[in-house]
Amino acid sequence: MGAITSAAPEYELDEKYDYPVPPPQGWTADDLDRLPDLPRRTELIDGSLVSMSPQTRFHMRAMRLLENSLLEQAPDDLDVFREFSVTLDSRNRPEPDVLVVPPGADMGPAQTSLRPEDVILAVEVAVEETADRDREVKPRKYAAAGVVHFWRVEAGADGLPIVYVYELDPALKAYTPTGIHHNKLKLDVPFPLEIDLTAIDQRR
Repeated sequence: MGAITSAAPEYELDEKYDYPVPPPQGWTADDLDRLPDLPRRTELIDGSLVSMSPQTRFHMRAMRLLENSLLEQAPDDLDVFREFSVTLDSRNRPEPDVLVVPPGADMGPAQTSLRPEDVILAVEVAVEETADRDREVKPRKYAAAGVVHFWRVEAGADGLPIVYVYELDPALKAYTPTGIHHNKLKLDVPFPLEIDLTAIDQRR
């Protein structure tokens, strides 16, 4: 049975919106650039379109904290992207919340997707609606594609971010957990960095 689209489900669109009908083999990564009027932040997972829910306050502020901190601390030969898709293969084109990439990954203003070999770090901020994908599906796919570093960020009981850090075992093409970080994230890879996780609600 062909893959079915899931572009309809996670938030309400205008009732007149025509959901695209997938071909028998499912959608491909290139289709995301051709389909008209897709909801903002539509990903491709296993040939199916997945639309993001409206952003939560925690999600927005966690992304802002991580993006700004990474930009401040990344060496000059690295860049930070936010909400930019990665073509893992023809049937999978997820959109990590934050990415660290080398400058060579920038192929011009018309670029719409990265290659997995150009992703040094992929970060997913998990909320209730995306938890299963962010905990299981996406990490497995990022690892299989060779993305070396992966972070999953979730809200703790106190509303502060908890960062789960993983590194790729290249022999197994699977992630190994290297730490769970509360209040402060301090790492030596992919470059030395220190992030005050309690600063999530600070503007600067």
